[in-house]
Amino acid sequence: MTITLAQDNMQLAGPMCGDIDIRIAKDGTWFHEGGPIGRKELVCLFASVLKRDEYGEYWLQTPVEKARIQVEDAPFIAVELFACECGCEQKLSLRTNVDEVIPIGLDNPIRVEHDPHTGEPAPYVTLRSGEGLFPIEAKINRTVFYELVNRGVEKNIDDEVYFGVWSNNEFFPLGQLDED
Repeated sequence: MTITLAQDNMQLAGPMCGDIDIRIAKDGTWFHEGGPIGRKELVCLFASVLKRDEYGEYWLQTPVEKARIQVEDAPFIAVELFACECGCEQKLSLRTNVDEVIPIGLDNPIRVEHDPHTGEPAPYVTLRSGEGLFPIEAKINRTVFYELVNRGVEKNIDDEVYFGVWSNNEFFPLGQLDED
């Protein structure tokens, strides 16, 4: 068995079992040995022990063992938006595909990447911190992203105009607007 730098330097909660044949697809579907895991309760159980190390790798970690899994993009998908109030006072929350409700705020910010070839937005929300610079995130699905856009406003930041949403008195840019 080859030991990577990540494996060699990690402090383990228990013995490392190596890689396990679990994969999370881009659409949030969990697979085991090539087949989808059909029981949502089992997916939620696995999700509750999902960790991310300082190298960006994902692990299922219990107090007694640890196994690395593969994640194609983000391990979770934000599938529903909840909102109350409006303007900078509004409070937004997102529900994930494993029924975790996350309040958007300083601890759970939204970030948007753009595909360099198509310009297509790829929005994410931080669910919880991982090790180092790699948080555990949910990708925001297209429907929820459009709902966020519908709640969006313009804001000047350092002489640049951004379009984004307010939540818990914080502004989260969804994109930068052209001056034209």
